[in-house]
Amino acid sequence: MQTISENRSFGGVQGVYSHASEACGCEMTFAVYMPPQARQMPVPVLWYLSGLTCTHENAMTKAGLQEHAALHGLAVVFPDTSPRGEGVANDEAYDLGQGAGFYVNATRTPWRPHYRMYDYVVSELRALVLDAFDVEDRHGITGHSMGGHGALTIAMQNPDLYDSLSAFAPIANPTQSDWGRKQLSAYLGDDEAAWGIHDSVLLMGEKGWKGDVLVDQGASDQFLDLLKPETLSEAMARRRQPGVFRMQEGYDHSYFFVNSFAGDHVAWHAERLI
Repeated sequence: MQTISENRSFGGVQGVYSHASEACGCEMTFAVYMPPQARQMPVPVLWYLSGLTCTHENAMTKAGLQEHAALHGLAVVFPDTSPRGEGVANDEAYDLGQGAGFYVNATRTPWRPHYRMYDYVVSELRALVLDAFDVEDRHGITGHSMGGHGALTIAMQNPDLYDSLSAFAPIANPTQSDWGRKQLSAYLGDDEAAWGIHDSVLLMGEKGWKGDVLVDQGASDQFLDLLKPETLSEAMARRRQPGVFRMQEGYDHSYFFVNSFAGDHVAWHAERLI
């Protein structure tokens, strides 16, 4: 692991690091915020998965999580959204290829050699963070848009690995959305039976979540037809899933929305992790 930068932030340290990823077959960059409490003892970890077109940097600089993480004593990990670099497959469209990994393990060419973001987040980067930073093996996960999709689906598939769960404006039902069908068919093939484990609505119906879940959605989000929040709300109600689903009046899909409710989400995770 190489250190790219480290900056003081709310008494803690915001760092950016890189490493050679075996899962993705390329150099990967990620960010970690370590709160001031980590100088005295290991702290729990909150994973923040970002959305389409983002890198580790977008949420690190725009979501405003550091102040809240410092208050509650949580480390925050910001992975990248896809593999990158020379030789890594890409597409001219913003919603496929680099910046649009969708947190799946691709099985089709040309994506298969590098696009293994599921394994990267769940296994490889997790192990690296536990080894390199003063953190507890106790984890929460959240994310925005494509990252909200990733947080929900990863947590429901791995309830033994995560103890708290939330999402901001997740792509809730990708098997029925243009933000999903295009990418899942490209990465996984045309057999829709293979897509279900990456759809939070289907997973909510099949598995649910072991605890309670917090979901915030902007009511003025310009991408509501693609996100399909009502399908997740309905799936939670059918399952009688403990949790809170909030439609936030006047808020859109931007990081102004995420920043506005970041404190609520960090506090939610802190209550369940500490």
